[in-house]
Amino acid sequence: MRLTLPMLLALAAATLTSTGCSSQEDKDHMALLEQENTELRTQLDERDKALEAANGELRQANTTLRTQRDDFEQQAADWQTKIDSSSAHGFDGIQGVTATYGPNDVTVAVEGDVLFDSGRTTLKPAAKKALQRVADVLQSQYPGKEIIVAGHTDTDPIKKSGHKTNYHLGFERGWAVRNFLSNQGISSGEIAVMSYGPDRPMGSAKQSRRVEIVVAQ
Repeated sequence: MRLTLPMLLALAAATLTSTGCSSQEDKDHMALLEQENTELRTQLDERDKALEAANGELRQANTTLRTQRDDFEQQAADWQTKIDSSSAHGFDGIQGVTATYGPNDVTVAVEGDVLFDSGRTTLKPAAKKALQRVADVLQSQYPGKEIIVAGHTDTDPIKKSGHKTNYHLGFERGWAVRNFLSNQGISSGEIAVMSYGPDRPMGSAKQSRRVEIVVAQ
């Protein structure tokens, strides 16, 4: 078959048209790849920013925890120093006296049987020696501090003492201790008196009968 000029021109046009379509498809495919690549880079940047923010928050949290730990350790050390100081020069060794040291107060428990005869509210002579030493510590180590004197009793009901209830007995005993401390030079305005009566018993009736002197720190 002999190709004529019109046929050659038609063939050339078809070839050009075919080549153009292929080139356009490649361009569209490249554009799609570039768009996907851009989206992936954007997602990666956002992930990196989120990761950096999370790392920053973690570093800040670690710094805060270290600061809190250091503060706690310092407070614990200060508290222990205070306890050691108070124990070394405080209430230890006084007959019938036990001191409990807390972060905000000191509770000095004096056995009721050391202070009073059964059902009585008058201090024994030996009790005055113990309370004198307690008063000396209060004046030397806790001057001007607020004090609460709390009377406690056992849970046995009142029978022969003449007091209406254990609450009355606890208050009268607390008042006797308060007056003694006041006579030793501790301002009565710094001392409050209350009674728990039988409400806070200890392991035994003997332990329950006590007067507690609570000193704010």
